[in-house]
Amino acid sequence: MKKNKNFHASWSSRWTFILAAAGSAVGLGNIWKFPYIAGENGGGAFVIVYIFCIVIVALPIMVAEVTLGRMGKKSPVNTIRDLIQSSDAQKSFNIIGWMGVSAGLLILSYYAVIAGWALSYIEHMISGNFHNINAENAGLVFDNLLKDKNELIFWQSLFMLMTVIVVIFGINKGLGLAAQILMPLLFILLIGLLIFGYQQGDLAKAFSFLFGFNFESLSWKAVLVALGHAFFTLSIGMGAMMTYGVYMPEDSRVFSNVLMVGILDTLVALIAGLVIFSIVFVNPGIESSAGPGLMFVSLPVAFGNMLGGLIFGTIFFVLVTLAAWSSSISLIEPAIAYLIESRKCTRLVASLALGFIAWIFGLGSVFSFNIWAEEKIAGFNFFELIDFITANIMLPLSGLLVAILIGWKIKSKMVEDQLLADSPKLFSTWKWAIKFISPIAVIVVLVMGIYPRLA
Repeated sequence: MKKNKNFHASWSSRWTFILAAAGSAVGLGNIWKFPYIAGENGGGAFVIVYIFCIVIVALPIMVAEVTLGRMGKKSPVNTIRDLIQSSDAQKSFNIIGWMGVSAGLLILSYYAVIAGWALSYIEHMISGNFHNINAENAGLVFDNLLKDKNELIFWQSLFMLMTVIVVIFGINKGLGLAAQILMPLLFILLIGLLIFGYQQGDLAKAFSFLFGFNFESLSWKAVLVALGHAFFTLSIGMGAMMTYGVYMPEDSRVFSNVLMVGILDTLVALIAGLVIFSIVFVNPGIESSAGPGLMFVSLPVAFGNMLGGLIFGTIFFVLVTLAAWSSSISLIEPAIAYLIESRKCTRLVASLALGFIAWIFGLGSVFSFNIWAEEKIAGFNFFELIDFITANIMLPLSGLLVAILIGWKIKSKMVEDQLLADSPKLFSTWKWAIKFISPIAVIVVLVMGIYPRLA
């Protein structure tokens, strides 16, 4: 395979790639979803299984996606097209690139809505609306937010504008600079909240809950949840890592960089879990298994009734917004790269056009919580349908095809040259995992994600 020309700029350094990729991986899944699914599935035993799934399933596929990007030097659509031609793989693999680009935009459409909730809660915290609030009134605040379509549109629009402004400025002055600012700030805020959890909460009990070895509380359902979340938390299947791989400096080693991204992503999830549960456990009226409402109902009650809670509650929702922001820019970037390459758009035009498309689709998710709440398609409202299609079908199917393409169709020598592996043993171990372990695990995620909802 001839060496492809890179039509895009490169990250200014290896660490810019790591921070940008970690920013893509670290999002609402780490701070909103991980703590409540850990709470619902037994805590420590779930965490151990989750970390095992990250290492065995998710990281090998992430390595594959970054490597494909380095090989193709183009957007996911054009990278996969070129690699198919050079490896004589079936043209049906072209669906990888198109699914990645479209899944990213669809996810961004509802991601901006949920991130808007966090922006709204920053205002509520600053205004003191949660001071001495009880669970019933906190639930009413959240319900009233969801029912007010105009307020949801305002916060959704603000978050989408924040996302578009970053990507307009390009790879280093936009995405790279944002990663260099947002990720260190995110960790600073996390550590500050952890100190607050130690001083005002029950950090010891939270630590015991998240890192205890109580395997009796672990079920097969919990194992499947851990497997699914490990796959989705690293932004696999949406073209982001493939695109970021294009921008990776030529002399960077994929294995070590991806491992660092995985460590940072997992670290954020675990620290966020410690912060949240240290606050939960000091408030006896709040359950660790409170589900999705843990962040937007239970935690405001906890913060509103703790010394200094409103200040640190504000910091917490700023943290959630930063995490969502760092992810959202990676969701739109693959499609921007495609328009720049293939449609000769300027970055400004591509960013504005795609941001508007995602915003329009996002209105469907906004309306799903109010005026379209009773409108169902196959039992789903609009928000649930887009979430189901992307999370349960598009992302795992894309990840499965990536594993098959790089594991079985592209010559090992071509792949090894791009990976710059530290040792032949490391490469062969990864190759074995991507050929056998990862595809089987993703098939399980795919089947278990679809079958219960359609049975």
